[in-house]
Amino acid sequence: MPLQIVHHPDYDAGFAVNHRFPMSKYPLLMQALHARGLIQADALSMPEPAPASWLKLAHAADYVDQVIACTVPEKIEREIGFPVGLRVSLRAQLAAGGTVLAARLALVNGIACNSAGGSHHARRAQGAGFCTFNDVAVASLTLLAEGAVQNILIVDLDVHQGDGTADILKDEPRAFTFSMHGERNYPVRKIASDLDVALPDGTGDAAYLERQGSILPELSGKARWDIVFYNAGVVVHAEDRLGRLSLSDAGLRARDTMVIGHFRALGIPVCGVIGGGYSTDVAALAARHAILFEVAADFA
Repeated sequence: MPLQIVHHPDYDAGFAVNHRFPMSKYPLLMQALHARGLIQADALSMPEPAPASWLKLAHAADYVDQVIACTVPEKIEREIGFPVGLRVSLRAQLAAGGTVLAARLALVNGIACNSAGGSHHARRAQGAGFCTFNDVAVASLTLLAEGAVQNILIVDLDVHQGDGTADILKDEPRAFTFSMHGERNYPVRKIASDLDVALPDGTGDAAYLERQGSILPELSGKARWDIVFYNAGVVVHAEDRLGRLSLSDAGLRARDTMVIGHFRALGIPVCGVIGGGYSTDVAALAARHAILFEVAADFA
């Protein structure tokens, strides 16, 4: 079976090439997936923008209205890291809708990936850290509200702690948040997940994978999970300008294989999102993000 992939061309909001957020990674990721033969027409889906009713399950109603109307206060825009104009607003709505769609496809097919998503710094009250809406939190609460699932596990392996996801889901007992991240990295003030593991700078492949391998059985033993959201951020890579955990390409592949293989062996659906990546070599960055899809395709 081909891997189910969710993508929309408007995931790229058209930032300048020198912007701190490398927006061109989204079309370059799709080029990389085409080059690897991972795009099949009958397994490629295009999302609709998430409706306000979904977004307001995770975010304050006034903030959702501000984003949709492009009236986000400048102070919040500064915390997000860019102005919220029409293209950014649409992109945020589409990415959230894309993760909901990918989750639904995963429930049917066992695994699916969104070619965006993982905006884990957006909190209930507002966005932050290049994240406008928290797509995984939106998808989690939408599936729970619909009764599609009863227990959700979020495995966040971006180098930055998943503070926004922890904030939004802290009072939701049916969703368990796990973040393994760099101890000395953004955000300075972390919001406690259900389980946090903070790693020192320069951890490297071997120590990282050993720690991860010890935790996965603990996570799968906590409940009978109906779905796992996997944030496969590549900021952990040695050549990423914002990450300091020093993983290699082989380390990324082993990480993704370990996570996806563990939960698929248990018959648990996995929804993958790409998370962060900030290398100035955007083509190389897109190739790192493509590793998630290459690994996921092996389990499709």
